[in-house]
This record gives sequence, C-alpha cells and structure tokens, in this order.
Amino acid sequence: MIINTGQRTDIPAFYSKWFSNRIKEGFVLVRNPYYPSLVTKFLLDPNLVDVLGFCTKNPRPLFPYFDLLKPFGQFWYITITGFKKDLEPNVPSIDQVIEDFKYLSMIVGKDAMGWRYTPIILNEQYSLRYHLETFNYIASNLCGYTSLATFGFLDLYPKLIKNHPELKDCSDAEKIIIAKEFLKIANKNNMNLRLCSKEKWLKDYGIDVDGCMRFEDYEKAIHTSLNIKNKMQARKGYCSCYLSNDIGAYNSCLHLCKYCYANGDEKEIQRNYKNHDDNSPFLIGNLLPTDKIKEAKQESYKVNQLNLFDE
Repeated sequence: MIINTGQRTDIPAFYSKWFSNRIKEGFVLVRNPYYPSLVTKFLLDPNLVDVLGFCTKNPRPLFPYFDLLKPFGQFWYITITGFKKDLEPNVPSIDQVIEDFKYLSMIVGKDAMGWRYTPIILNEQYSLRYHLETFNYIASNLCGYTSLATFGFLDLYPKLIKNHPELKDCSDAEKIIIAKEFLKIANKNNMNLRLCSKEKWLKDYGIDVDGCMRFEDYEKAIHTSLNIKNKMQARKGYCSCYLSNDIGAYNSCLHLCKYCYANGDEKEIQRNYKNHDDNSPFLIGNLLPTDKIKEAKQESYKVNQLNLFDE
C-alpha cells in the first residue's frame, strides 16, 4: 500500500520528531477529517507499506531521521516557488530548499524526486516575467536531480476567497503563455512537465494534464511493479492522481501560505499545534473515550522488479 504524509499538512517541516516516533512504534492513528471520532490505525511496516509519499516545502528537519526510512520505498514532491514572506511566511529560502532537494536526490535517487511549482499567482510583485525567470532559475539548478516538474494555477476555494480576496486567478491568455514557456524550460532541463490544476484544455498546447501523482511514479521511485487493484482518483473528472492514504491533519501546517487549501483560520492552526504531542499516536491531540478505532486493511502491492528503470 501507499501512505502519504503531505496532502493535509507538512510533516517533514514541522512534525519530523513525531513521525520518527511513529516509525519506531510501528503504527499511526488518523482521525477522519469529517467524522473525528472515527479513527483508522495504519501499521507502518515496510512489509505492508510499499512507499511513503512526502509532499513538503522543507524536507531538512527529517534528515536526522533518515536511517528510520531506509526500509521503506520513498517518493518526494518538493514545492519550490520562490514566493516571498507575503505569501509564504515560514518557508525557507529558495536556495536552501534547492540545496536540500539536491541532497535528498543523491540519497533516494532522482526517480524518487519531483518538483512542484504551484500555485502561480500573478500580481504587481509576481509578474509574468518574474515567474518565467524564477521557474527557469529553479529548473536549471535542479537539472539532473529530477526528471519531473509540475506546475499549477490558483484554485479559488470558498475559504480562500473569504480569507484572501486579493488573490486572483490568471487569465486564459496568461495561462497559455506560462504553459508554453514552462514546457520549453522543462524540456531544456530534461524534465517532464505536468499540470496540477483544472485547465485540461492546456492539453492542446502539449501539456501533460493527466494528473501529477500517479501510481506509475511510485513504481519508478522504487523500481518495482505495483499491482494496485483499485486505482482511486483524487477528484473524478478533475485529475487522474492516485489517492493514497494520508496520515496528516488539516489546519496544522505552520508555513501559513496564504493560498493553502488545507489551512483555514490561523488561530485554529495555532491551537492545533499547541495540542500536538510528539509521543502521541495522533498528529494532533490524543485518544478520546468516544474514539472508535478501525484497523486499516493493508497489503503490499509489489509484484516484481522492473528492469526498465534500472540505472
């Protein structure tokens, strides 16, 4: 099976010690985000968990615990956008994350690495030229360390519109320019470019719009074929991403990026962080008398080695 750590929060950046304790104890408890008393227990056993998926803006805090990750297959998506503190208050500098990306790639291999440049926000400070220059700068620095680049535009969720009405989506004309130029830059740096947003019509301009996180990526990362019986889509009709089991919690990421879909009220985020315990089986809080724990059905999907991906 696949376990993801980054669809709801950034575990490597803020909860690395907790995650290392979960690996040591061999299990994690996860609340259903819509029915909090329903709890799923996942065993963190490398015989059952084929790949740990990470999506982070700061992998460095997890580096001291890498020996614990060695028995697991890994796939990493690292977001590097180059936004400043007005949009990403607590994200490390662009050059630090680039260096950490390269360091990580040397450990897990470039097939286990992907770079995300999303969302694209246009305004007076972040002009079209700014994004083209920044994307080119990052891509040229990551050349040889990954073969996968993903970009996407802003998703205007209702809570985002409410909390940050100043954020606007790009026009279709601007999206076409960005897509075409990003594709040229990605090709120049030996990267496959994918879209992670709703503009499926960009397929007409040569963009791969079939989802940014596919089970084939997990296979390539671990050089092993996976027999995934029920391929779930993240959002039917929106993308073809494989929907893995996430162990994070919403409203718990302290990056506090203004465009984030997983965060809401900042006070709630701070409350949740104060309620975090590195020794708890839950990311936020602890076991309650009303909790109903169900053990997840877990099995390895591994089939055989894929010579196709051998170095």
